[in-house]
Amino acid sequence: MRTSDNGSQSLIWPDSFQGICDNRAAMTTAVKICGLKTPGAVAAAVDAGAAYLGFVFYPRSPRSLSVEDAERLAAPYRGMARIVALTVDADDTLIDEINETLAPDIFQLHGSETPDRVAGIKQHAAKRVMKALRVSAPEDVARASAYAEAADLILFDAKPKNGEGLGLPGGNGIPFDWQLLHGLDLAVPYMLSGGLTPENVAEAVRLTGAPIVDVSSGVEDAPGEKNTDKIRAFIHAARAAGEAPVKESTVEHID
Repeated sequence: MRTSDNGSQSLIWPDSFQGICDNRAAMTTAVKICGLKTPGAVAAAVDAGAAYLGFVFYPRSPRSLSVEDAERLAAPYRGMARIVALTVDADDTLIDEINETLAPDIFQLHGSETPDRVAGIKQHAAKRVMKALRVSAPEDVARASAYAEAADLILFDAKPKNGEGLGLPGGNGIPFDWQLLHGLDLAVPYMLSGGLTPENVAEAVRLTGAPIVDVSSGVEDAPGEKNTDKIRAFIHAARAAGEAPVKESTVEHID
């Protein structure tokens, strides 16, 4: 049976997400690899210690796949990493299809879902939910408080300018100013995404103290084509950074 280097998982998925906050000083940064489409990429992620495996159900994305394909990819690793289903303004029909076939641990809502819609999906699916918010300014971060009661987790992603990235809700490979998360105090834990790579994730973790980081394009050779060496390097760098004391960065701004 396959085993993984995922010893920190009990800390990042306790019965309550509060454990993430309570144990932050002593825990390894958890990693989510998103946009997985091949058995090799999934295996590399789990073997390297990824805590979350993300599957995209959004036809415009080059990382999108069928619910049936996602279930086949996830099945060998159920219980070894948490299965995340990414949707964009999905209706209940799609939520039900994903829930019945893939049975994810968590739904990632990456569209314009309101707090009421987030709460409705959580109740309807009876699963944890993560709400993604796109960030380019302080007021974007401030919006997170409106979702604190509805969502179990907030994901901060970059808000691309016109013409930047792939024009998708997420997975554009665009970073935002990490200083915007400095001193962040939320009632729920958060995940950091947007333009992260094996080369910059350590700096991002040290600056923000993010308990969980999320990557897609940063471990690809082309949109939708994961590189297993980059996956391993990203997870190693993120987890190593999480074991070090959080410190101030000398980088003032990420353009």
